[in-house]
Amino acid sequence: MIKILLVCIGNICRSPTAHGVLQQKIIDAGLGDRVFIDSAGTAAWHIGKAPDKRSVAAAKKQGYDLSALRARQVNENDFDEFSLILAMDNSNYQDLLDYCPDHLKDKIKLFLPFGHVATEQEVPDPYYGGAEGFSYVISLVEQASDNLVARIQDGEL
Repeated sequence: MIKILLVCIGNICRSPTAHGVLQQKIIDAGLGDRVFIDSAGTAAWHIGKAPDKRSVAAAKKQGYDLSALRARQVNENDFDEFSLILAMDNSNYQDLLDYCPDHLKDKIKLFLPFGHVATEQEVPDPYYGGAEGFSYVISLVEQASDNLVARIQDGEL
């Protein structure tokens, strides 16, 4: 089983959006029995909370359901448990590298470059912006997710 963890700072905007989108694309591709998706934050601010209502609304508008997701914080077991840990931005990428045991650091990647999205290196944090930021996050996450699903289907992961 391929296990993918998607990570942002608080696990209420970017990583749950990526979680919901990638999970749906995995299911639609018939890979649900081969791939497990989860999300977490590097900070403990929102543990147990639902995704930001603006993330939920933007996802729902595009046909994705985030309603069952709840925020959690990355823990040391995640580095052993997951095959791939994808950070939404450089800051969280660095935090993950700082926390991760040296022999497991190769599992940590930036989400958009790993998902072959050429237009951006980082998923921008839409938290302090308007609805258009949440829609933009969906579009970036969809591109990366489509490419990740194709890589899984091609046996690259």
